[in-house]
Amino acid sequence: MKTITIQKTSEADLPSIAQLAASIWREHYTPIIGSAQVEYMLDKYQSVSAMAEQITDGVFYYNVVLDDELVGYLSFYSNGEALFLSKIYVSSMHRGKGIGRQAMEFVIEQAKSMDLPKVQLTVNKYNTGSIEAYKRMGFKIVDEVVVDIGRGFVMDDYVMEIFLNE
Repeated sequence: MKTITIQKTSEADLPSIAQLAASIWREHYTPIIGSAQVEYMLDKYQSVSAMAEQITDGVFYYNVVLDDELVGYLSFYSNGEALFLSKIYVSSMHRGKGIGRQAMEFVIEQAKSMDLPKVQLTVNKYNTGSIEAYKRMGFKIVDEVVVDIGRGFVMDDYVMEIFLNE
């Protein structure tokens, strides 16, 4: 397993993150939610301006780097009762190498450093590969949510969480 470096995202990194997000999302999510919703969500949540605004609002973004190459990214924030993992993505050519697991270990350490008892995330109900990966890491499905995100689109997700003291 290769060792990754996780670096706090700077404003200068945001265009590279947006470019990586577009590549990952178009490949991974188009079969699940369709290209129209993917493009809408990229603009609404993963554009440079959207990410800059999220960071201003207290969301932490990190680059996942392997041998000086940006291979993924993650973002999270504290909602008071949990560390909410908003995004964790690894490029398709680097999946299956333990990078996602190392990134998740970093997230869990961040939750512990914030004295939060759990990590929580949402995942599309039809994103079966990611759901299974989260389960292998110890996450459990605890709820289902449907969120209207505008323009007739919804996020139809499971809420998953892992308690850190179990």
